[in-house]
Amino acid sequence: MSELVGSPLGDFSPLEGQHIMLTGATGFVGQAILEKLLADYPSTRMTLLIRPKGSLTGQARLKSLLRKPVFSKWRERVGQDEVDRSMTERISVVESSMGSVASLPDDLDVLIHSASTVSFDPPIDEAFKTNVGGAVGLYEALLRTGSDPHVVHVSTAYVGGINKGTAVEASLNHTIDWRTEMEAAVAARAQVEASSRRPEVLRKLIAQARLDNGKVGPHAVAVAAEVGRSEWVTKRLVDYGRIRAQSVGWADVYSFTKSMSERVAEQLWAGNGHRLSVVRPAIIESALRHPFPGWIDGFKVADPLIIAYGRGLVPEFPGLPDSILDIIPVDIVVNATLGVSANPPAVGDPQYYHLSSGGRNPLTFRDIYENVLKYFRANPIPDDQGGHIRAPYWAFPGPRAINRTLRTGERTNKLLQRTLLRLPSTATTRNLQRAASARQSDLDLLRAYSDLYQNYTQAEIIYDDSKTAALNNTLPAGERERFGFDATEIDWDHYLQEVHFPAVTTLMRTFSSRPRAKARGEKPLPHNENAAAIFDLEGTVLASNVIEQYLWVRLASLDKSKWPGEIANLVSSLPRYLAADRRDRGEFIRTFVRRYEGVDEAALRELIHDTVGDVLLQRMRPEAIRQIRKHKEAGHRTILVTGAIDVLAEPFSSLFDEVVASTMHSQNGIWTGYLSKPPLVDEARAAWLRLYAEREGIDLSKSYAYGDSHADRAWLELVGNPQAVNPDAALFSHASTKHWRIHQWTDHNHSRIDTVSELLRAPRLPARLSAPPVPAQPAQPSAQNPSTAVPSAKETNS
Repeated sequence: MSELVGSPLGDFSPLEGQHIMLTGATGFVGQAILEKLLADYPSTRMTLLIRPKGSLTGQARLKSLLRKPVFSKWRERVGQDEVDRSMTERISVVESSMGSVASLPDDLDVLIHSASTVSFDPPIDEAFKTNVGGAVGLYEALLRTGSDPHVVHVSTAYVGGINKGTAVEASLNHTIDWRTEMEAAVAARAQVEASSRRPEVLRKLIAQARLDNGKVGPHAVAVAAEVGRSEWVTKRLVDYGRIRAQSVGWADVYSFTKSMSERVAEQLWAGNGHRLSVVRPAIIESALRHPFPGWIDGFKVADPLIIAYGRGLVPEFPGLPDSILDIIPVDIVVNATLGVSANPPAVGDPQYYHLSSGGRNPLTFRDIYENVLKYFRANPIPDDQGGHIRAPYWAFPGPRAINRTLRTGERTNKLLQRTLLRLPSTATTRNLQRAASARQSDLDLLRAYSDLYQNYTQAEIIYDDSKTAALNNTLPAGERERFGFDATEIDWDHYLQEVHFPAVTTLMRTFSSRPRAKARGEKPLPHNENAAAIFDLEGTVLASNVIEQYLWVRLASLDKSKWPGEIANLVSSLPRYLAADRRDRGEFIRTFVRRYEGVDEAALRELIHDTVGDVLLQRMRPEAIRQIRKHKEAGHRTILVTGAIDVLAEPFSSLFDEVVASTMHSQNGIWTGYLSKPPLVDEARAAWLRLYAEREGIDLSKSYAYGDSHADRAWLELVGNPQAVNPDAALFSHASTKHWRIHQWTDHNHSRIDTVSELLRAPRLPARLSAPPVPAQPAQPSAQNPSTAVPSAKETNS
């Protein structure tokens, strides 16, 4: 290497004494390049382009960066004093983003541009702004300095697009204009945003939001619809990028924009009389040797697929067994990039280098599969039942067969999930929900992997790396282990079995083997007199609902010979009530309390005091009583908030500091069948709770709330400690997603048969409570016969 110079220490350091600028230093490759420069190029100076992040300055991010594992061997070897000296004397930080580059140094010898998006499938405008716009901003800023550094532009081997055969180390042969494409990509967001606001799009989004969140309230529906619109825009822009890339011969928008970025470097930098080299790494994975075998910074391209296979989530995959999966360890990429940096080309003669393995040391997709199978059969991942997951065999049936199987699985599981949401919530249905949710996650993962990887696992292209190999051969023989980048030296079986697979599974096991936290209910509640505990009544504190409460009241006022008729009437009305409850909790309550039309309130209170109150108290859940007492002991204000009528909530008043319930409209002491004001349910309860907390000085972030229905979601979300008690299917799904505490409380101290027996033993009410018929649907609310406590089945059949 003609430009290599020996260091004062006698070591081989080809970039000794130079000033190198590096973009993307916080990324995977950037970290590794920075570490290599610090460890093996002792007098090289570095300028890093680092974007401030939140309150962290670029300098603060550098300080945090140097504490990462990639620098551990260097820190141990040189000591903290040298680390501090390097921070102040060897490294400078330019705070800037790629789209808006500040003034750059004018004494640079080399600029290594490695910053780019790490996503294969971002929205088209984001991909162009980062990969293309970032390069434009950088090279324009560099031109303004008037200096002439050697630019090493880090690209990807996949810029060659969807081709077959051998890809050579040369400029890309296409006529796509990056300026036109970038302008169209940026404009696409405004177009898609406008499309997302069309009535036909919004109408579908609102309908879906209402289906999913109608019980929560109108505000939740609006929020969900807008979230859906935003997701629609993102999905559409991702599709724009994928389809535009494929229409001009690239697999995805990542490789498309990286190819456009190369053209930017050629036109703006090399085209203005400067030296340019382009390095094109293939799939970069964990280190072979340096800084230590297996070093990796998070999961990379192939790793999620490897882990998913080990977890049994990928029973088959749409890859060609003989396709080359071109993997290259990160330390080989670093050495090659720095070797290229030390060998600038002539002005007007850009050079291109493939940093790959497939040309001279190929690894087929089947080779990878056999190694993964061998590894996970020897090192299986534990399952949830104390056993181990058995890695599946692949038969490589082809993408069409796999896509058919995947579509069938997706349809079947979606149908199961929709069915479960309509079934009563029990321990069995909740277990089925968990299984269906886990299955959906697996299907989504497999679909994403299939869409993302199949262009790479079905590739029939080999990347020639003759220039890279020739450059490596110019290294002194004694320095090739330390600075070399010969891909033929990789023993794939050793690398995969002993280095890479252990590295990526260690990352996974570190997360999955963390001990589970003990149930939060086992810990004593923190004492806080500014906190509150808000309880719903029906289905939460009480193992009963509004309909059942009515039934106890009604049966207590009737001779037992009339019970069958009353029950039959109520059962015949259930479909109407359930339909109303599915739509809106408030609508259900308004519909159901019409059954109380003509009730004498005083007589009903007497009935509840003498008989029904005890029945209702017996239906309380023991765990609820214990939890209420715990909150009282912790100094929390206990509040019962219910949509039920206040008369029916009175038996529970002694347990709470405050009871808030619905009230009936009455005329001369007779209920009209209408509420006196809207019921406190869903978002109305949330609005009340906000106002109450403000007025009473309650800290909602320290408070607790207990509910059982998806309609309770709006107010459960207001507190810092939401608790789902025997949740319905929709609330269970939401609570699981949000990691809320989910309780399974038993129904009561004794059975419904005992409750009926209690009513049978109770004395009958005075004859004055037997009411004459009342018109079924009066034109206006009016006072009825004051002797009526609860109307008969015939009277309420409307």
